[in-house]
Amino acid sequence: MASGGSNINLQVSITNRQILSIALPITASIVVPQINFITNNIFLGGLGQKELGVAGITGVYYLVFAVIGHGLNNGLQALISRRAGENRVDQIGNLFSQGIRISLVFAILGILLTWFLAPVLFRFALHDAERVKMAVDFLNIRILGLPFLYVYQMRNALLVGTNQSRFLIIGTAVEAIANIYFDYGLIYGKLGLPELGFNGAAYASIIAEFLGLIVIFLVIHLQGIGKQLNLFRNIGYDWQNIKLILRISSPVILQLAISIISWEFFYILIEHHGELDLAVSNTMRNIFGFFGCFTWAFGATTNSMVSNIIGQGLQHRVTELVNKIMKWSVGFAIIVCVLLNLFPHAFLSVYGQGEAFIEAAIPVMRIISFALVLMSVSVIWLNAVTGTGNTKVNLFSEFAAIILYCVYVYIVLEKLQLPIEWGWASEGIYWMTLLLPSLWYMHSGRWKTHKM
Repeated sequence: MASGGSNINLQVSITNRQILSIALPITASIVVPQINFITNNIFLGGLGQKELGVAGITGVYYLVFAVIGHGLNNGLQALISRRAGENRVDQIGNLFSQGIRISLVFAILGILLTWFLAPVLFRFALHDAERVKMAVDFLNIRILGLPFLYVYQMRNALLVGTNQSRFLIIGTAVEAIANIYFDYGLIYGKLGLPELGFNGAAYASIIAEFLGLIVIFLVIHLQGIGKQLNLFRNIGYDWQNIKLILRISSPVILQLAISIISWEFFYILIEHHGELDLAVSNTMRNIFGFFGCFTWAFGATTNSMVSNIIGQGLQHRVTELVNKIMKWSVGFAIIVCVLLNLFPHAFLSVYGQGEAFIEAAIPVMRIISFALVLMSVSVIWLNAVTGTGNTKVNLFSEFAAIILYCVYVYIVLEKLQLPIEWGWASEGIYWMTLLLPSLWYMHSGRWKTHKM
């Protein structure tokens, strides 16, 4: 192999310090996009309740494409971590290059689908013509940020998979600052920028994603990571690695896309209940996403570390590792649950929607807080399965969970017309259905013979 990476040791150890050294920077990198979502919604809430509600629908739609990139990220990360554990550093650069190639193709497809199919989808699904126009106009702009987001996610896979997650913070910090600056300026016409109203949030997000991407690639260059891992030495088309990445990633991509599509279905049902319920549910998505960052960070850590230690031949210590990570994940979730239940007004008042909004949101928040604890267990075991490379297990689990989830929310929200807190109780059904197959598979030991 090339001398640039010959002396690098990327193998991890099974210690709490190693877990936190990987997980905490990932948390920061995941929190920032959630801060961007929340910032968008706080500023958009100043325009009115209709804008806040439509932001929820468009946000979930964009999230469908974001999780496609996240699924590709998970598969690429597992492969990079496996090669790191095996000390086959020479293969990491080529895997990264092929991941970039795949992500850009996906981004182009996402843009075309949005431009040609989203108007049809929203006209069919939403009852209010003004909401349809607002959503379509916003997404036609917002979707242009997809190439930047996908390449950004591939960079995450590289840094986490090679145990250099501390560098994630730099790019995400730049993105967060840029998003706040351009949100305020472009939505309200402040700071010498044009007043674009609702669509200003779309432009702000694109600019922020672009700046974050540029900064982190500068960091990779200045830190010598590109040279160490031979990132740009073997960038030619490699069909074997492309097939490998797609084989590992495609079940996760499909799993996550199905999950978020079902969430869009949920929001369409909520839209039928009126503006207040839609605005409340949008804030719940923000809260769920923001505080779920701790869990998703520990999930990404699980994926990376499980794959790494399997690469080291330490299959007999996988359960020990997963249990260590799960204790941290559950601990953070319990703290969040307690805080949300003790101080609900403090968290909800930042949206500036008045007391009636807060009173309607508190029962939903209590349900969300307990769902976060259940999620903190399920996500760890799901990502342990991803780390083994047998991502088809996750896909089968997702199909079962989504069927139960969609049937439940349709009956509760559309047929029985129950209050929305009953609809949000579906989170408990969803996460429990995902947890059980993952637990069974990991404890069965069948993953020990799986190769990737």
